Amino acid sequence: MSEDIKNAISDLGSTFEEFKKVNDSRLEMIEKGESTAYVDEKLAKMEAKMDSYEDINQKLTTAALNADNIKSQIEKLETIVTRPNSGFESKQVDEYMGAFDSYCRKGIEGLDVAEKKALTVSNDSTGGYLAPPEYVKELIKDITEISPIRSIARIRSTGSRSIQIPKRTGTFAAQWVAESGTRSETTGYQVGLEELPAHEQYALVDISEQDLEDSVFNLEAEMQSEFSEQFAKAEGAAFVSGNAVGKPEGFMTNSDVASIDSGSNTAITGDNLISLVHNIKSDYGRNGSFVFNRSTLAAIRKLKDTAGQYVFQAGMSLQGGVTNTILGQPYVEATDMPSIAQNAFPVAFGDFKRAYMIVDRVSLAVLRDPFTQATTGNVRYIARRRVGGQVILPEAINKLKVTA
Repeated sequence: MSEDIKNAISDLGSTFEEFKKVNDSRLEMIEKGESTAYVDEKLAKMEAKMDSYEDINQKLTTAALNADNIKSQIEKLETIVTRPNSGFESKQVDEYMGAFDSYCRKGIEGLDVAEKKALTVSNDSTGGYLAPPEYVKELIKDITEISPIRSIARIRSTGSRSIQIPKRTGTFAAQWVAESGTRSETTGYQVGLEELPAHEQYALVDISEQDLEDSVFNLEAEMQSEFSEQFAKAEGAAFVSGNAVGKPEGFMTNSDVASIDSGSNTAITGDNLISLVHNIKSDYGRNGSFVFNRSTLAAIRKLKDTAGQYVFQAGMSLQGGVTNTILGQPYVEATDMPSIAQNAFPVAFGDFKRAYMIVDRVSLAVLRDPFTQATTGNVRYIARRRVGGQVILPEAINKLKVTA
């Protein structure tokens, strides 16, 4: 673990300790009926600071720190004074540069009448061409938030259109019998078949041939990156809330996944989270993870259990590669999870590796088609991917519902 990460985790822990003290003061002020405007502002600043470390925490939690290291690159900047096709003749350049030289050596009186016309960058013909803007070969892109369900689910590749998994759907009960008692058949054992189809997603982009030829960017590489990012965003949303119609089934939409009620139509409590953890079988709980979005995380940081202990803990399991936990359990931020609201399910908990399976049939494939759009001067790029996903063991997950 790098020194920067250790320092970040240490800073996060000390910030959260201060956060707890300030929040305790806030709760006392609320009980006394006093204004909490000042402490609310202070808490907001602390939350912003803790949020700034969540990217590190999520990478540690999902064991993603071994991914590619990001290396900074410094581009050389070139200043272009003139080009043959700029419409600015070399004779004019010589005249303007000569006038500028005379001005530097002799001042305004050293210029001819024709040369005394002001040289300004606001007018191309009177000096603007000599001060071109700097063009930075860097594409500004906003962040695309992706629900990282792949990091906690079970993933399987296949060469077929779907996979089928035998599943036990019923079992018998063992019976007690006397030494010489009659033994009858114990019935009830049944099996079924769980089928996971691979669904298809696509994207289609036309780019003009001239744009491909003249762009300072590698547009093909940019499209490859964009296809990968947008497909990941679409599948992440489907793994959370897909309706299984031409797309994966989301674990939040599976009707067999049980839920508990918060008892409030506006908020969740620390005891709700404790009940959620203990509402599934112990084996699932030992490998369980919380899933919620960032706004829900902000609310959970302020929650205490009935013993007055904060359910959120910073830096609990540094040796295991996990920085922050909820009730000792890791959590994953999924942007597609609903926020805390009436009748919503803002939190899920369970063993997702046993409960949810993702099936990869075709990884990202991009077809470059220069023919079908040739008469319009375009090149068509068609990207596709086949992936499936659904709940295979509903009892391994539980959801927390905000009361209607």
